Amino acid sequence: MNPPTTEPSVLAGLTSVVTAAVGDDAADWDRDGRVPVEVLRELAGKGLLCPEVPTDQGGLGLTSRDAGELTAHTGALCSSLRSVMTSQSMAAGTLMRLGDTRVRSEYLPRLTRGELAGVAFSEPDAGSDLSAMATEIRTDGTSYVVDGEKKWVTAATYADLVVVVGRHDGGAAAVVVPTDTPGVTVTPVESPLGCRAAGHATVRLDGARVPASAMIAGGLPLALLVTAALTSGRMSVAWGCVGILRSCLREAAAHATGRSQFGSALADHQLVGARLADLYTSEQIATRMCEHASTSWDEGSPDAVTATVLAKHVAATKAAAGAASAVQVLASAGAHDGHPVARAYRDAKLMEIIEGSSEICQLMLATKAREAR
Repeated sequence: MNPPTTEPSVLAGLTSVVTAAVGDDAADWDRDGRVPVEVLRELAGKGLLCPEVPTDQGGLGLTSRDAGELTAHTGALCSSLRSVMTSQSMAAGTLMRLGDTRVRSEYLPRLTRGELAGVAFSEPDAGSDLSAMATEIRTDGTSYVVDGEKKWVTAATYADLVVVVGRHDGGAAAVVVPTDTPGVTVTPVESPLGCRAAGHATVRLDGARVPASAMIAGGLPLALLVTAALTSGRMSVAWGCVGILRSCLREAAAHATGRSQFGSALADHQLVGARLADLYTSEQIATRMCEHASTSWDEGSPDAVTATVLAKHVAATKAAAGAASAVQVLASAGAHDGHPVARAYRDAKLMEIIEGSSEICQLMLATKAREAR
């Protein structure tokens, strides 16, 4: 039985709220390296940053498919905002998949009432190889104490809460750490390549003490915990890449049809037309891969994790190539800071790295391919 879908008019209403919130400000946010926190809190308070949270926890209760379309719309407008949305969705997804009733009831409503969250995985010596993670979460009486350093934590400069993944009790655990906890230091990443306004930061935890109620899940195998937490991020990134492709296609098509060279529109020149055709093809392929992955999750398919990795890999690589092609079509018209295709060119490259690099995705897919023989 297929899960219920959102009425098109309701989904259109949600996208219009995001459109109004962004307005014409995405380029300025990118140049300034910051989205106004009041914008983020407004969207968070309307449940738009983690739209799959159930309605009984204050969320919108969207399916993965509908949340994906909302994410793609956001990504087409501003990848930095979409990155914050990805972070919030990862935090919520970790709570929903791993937390018990008490944990979900305590924290999910906070994420839908306006609080902001990051998720901390990567470390100085544990990027793609998360098995090298050194952050320690230890029991101390009725509390947990967290020590470690996390790198490139998206939205951390805005966050009220950070979901920290670390080693605990012979396995792994995830705990919620408020950023105002003594011992927590948040240091912004200066001049990131892409998604400049997404609030990337290093989070240092030196004896950060949190109550027992902050534990989401403990004693789990690291691979299980990471997979559960990363899946939401990979899905969101994949849909965000669809948005990047849609933005690039729109900008490239408008420019190519509106500008003439050698007596005819750019779009009528075969080599330019080929680029537009490739952009359209990439957007369609990425969209279908994301639709399949989201449907797999909505239907509880055993292949949902693989479908998500595949969607992320395909969408990210298509977005990076598509953004480069869009810059080529617009040439000097798009080669300046803040232009949608210039932002897309930088942002899309990061999408091939975050939430599992393209190479890690290929290794995972190669394992699946061997199983198919």
